[in-house]
Amino acid sequence: MAGNRPQVKGGDAMRSLEVLAAQGLGVFAVLVFASLLLAYAVGVGIGRWHQARTAETVEATSFVTNGLLGLLAFTLGLTIAMAQGRFETRRATSLSETNAIGTAWLRASAFDHPRAAEIARLLEDYTRLRLAFVEAPLQSGEVERLSAEATRMQNLIWGHATALTRERADPLTAALQASLNDVIDQGAAQRWAFAAPIPSELMLFLMGMAVLTIGTIGYQFGLKRVGSSVLAIMLVGVWTGAMVVVVDLATARFGAVRPDSAPYLWTIRGFQGGVVIPPPP
Repeated sequence: MAGNRPQVKGGDAMRSLEVLAAQGLGVFAVLVFASLLLAYAVGVGIGRWHQARTAETVEATSFVTNGLLGLLAFTLGLTIAMAQGRFETRRATSLSETNAIGTAWLRASAFDHPRAAEIARLLEDYTRLRLAFVEAPLQSGEVERLSAEATRMQNLIWGHATALTRERADPLTAALQASLNDVIDQGAAQRWAFAAPIPSELMLFLMGMAVLTIGTIGYQFGLKRVGSSVLAIMLVGVWTGAMVVVVDLATARFGAVRPDSAPYLWTIRGFQGGVVIPPPP
């Protein structure tokens, strides 16, 4: 059984990106766009200055530029894959948790016992609590409060199950206890899925590679004594969009790409009316 809140040791850099992006992905996109455009402009300036003083050719820098572009594309693909994996994990754990809650509720409803009825009622409140946890924004302070309340309710539910087991140790009680243990374990898995960040070193490397590569492209244009502002804006815009997608996918509590809370709503609707026992045929 996992009842304690998992401690996440994510990097400070990733948390800083989350806090920054939580102010609005538009603000984050503007900052990234401005940083990359500045790197391009600095690269163009250095390239023109250097071209006037040396005999360095564009061909000499093309090999380096192509290598940086390839490495940047690889790093971006790796980061997007990791971000997508975390998004899919959050979706999967939401479904697993609601399935576990539904099974435990059905088994508790099968008992004719006051404690089992109380367990079923607490599971209904617990599901609403978990729905609020999934939908809680990043900086509202609600995440910690909801996590602490979930732990309190888990302990209360488990206490009723323990008392019920001591009163009647039979296969039905054991099945209910196993279901409740699964509910607690799935709750811990969901909390971890929402908290686990992409390694901060990878995000820092991606940001640094983007700035360096865009600057190198600007340097190559500077050597040619050309600098197409339209092409530069297009290139910087595409890479900015890619960075925003990575941060959006990697984080759970802001942005346009968020886990669907529908499984919790479906489970809550399933509680309505309780378990109806039909008359014997």
